[in-house]
Amino acid sequence: MIALTGTTGQLGHLVVENLLRQNVDPSSIVAIVRNPAKAENLAAQGLQVRQADYADEAALTAALKDVQRLLLISSSELGQRTAQHGRVIAAAQRAGVSEIVYTSLLHADSSSLDLAQEHLATEQQITASGLSFTILRNGWYTENYTASIPAALANGALVGCAGEGRIASAARADYAEAAALVLSHPAPLTGTIHELAGDESYTLSEMAAEVARQSGKTIPYQNLPEEVYRDILLSVGLPEPLASGLARWDVAASHGALFDDSRQLSQLLGRPTTPMAHSVNTALNQIP
Repeated sequence: MIALTGTTGQLGHLVVENLLRQNVDPSSIVAIVRNPAKAENLAAQGLQVRQADYADEAALTAALKDVQRLLLISSSELGQRTAQHGRVIAAAQRAGVSEIVYTSLLHADSSSLDLAQEHLATEQQITASGLSFTILRNGWYTENYTASIPAALANGALVGCAGEGRIASAARADYAEAAALVLSHPAPLTGTIHELAGDESYTLSEMAAEVARQSGKTIPYQNLPEEVYRDILLSVGLPEPLASGLARWDVAASHGALFDDSRQLSQLLGRPTTPMAHSVNTALNQIP
């Protein structure tokens, strides 16, 4: 039996879709969710929906009963991830889970991104647990940047502070498909760490040029000081921790933190990763 945390999240629901596309029996998939009311569509598809919260180790242990493989999708609560993930790992040990697949961060052991600290701590907890494991070190989602396209079109420029740093991102769906393939693999990829990123890399200047090409509008990239970019993000309603984080991560990207050219993701998928231009097109088509 396979279980997933974060099943109703942006990545989790795509992993489920891929598992079902691979003809995995829905009754053998356990969706661990905080709010079962948000998972009614999963239950309707035949999945087992079990309630548990990252703060409740006992509930997590119960939710993991009879589970062999667990996909631990990293929590979205920055600063709390290490403790939250630790409870999931402890619950997996108590429940007799055989293998944990964890969605970590690209180059978590050497990344300059401050996000890496909690991911690396989780990896260390998993390896110390004695459970079999597969670590999927996910790079950036292209959607992290295409989400800015509506604002770029409205304001006449794509803004950020990533300089000319090259970003080897892939579509969220690519990472979800890779996770599903690992979960459903007949022979566990035990003890392996995968650095996952897009086949191609681009700068934000190149993304802006692609947005301009497809939209027919003049959209330059405007590189800003970190504080200025943070203040812009605050002005559009982002909470301070996220606005500050996005600005810091852009600066890290300017120094190569989001680059990788090993093509391990496409090797797992058995196909090329989704091109940035395709993700731009998808984003443009979603604008009302």
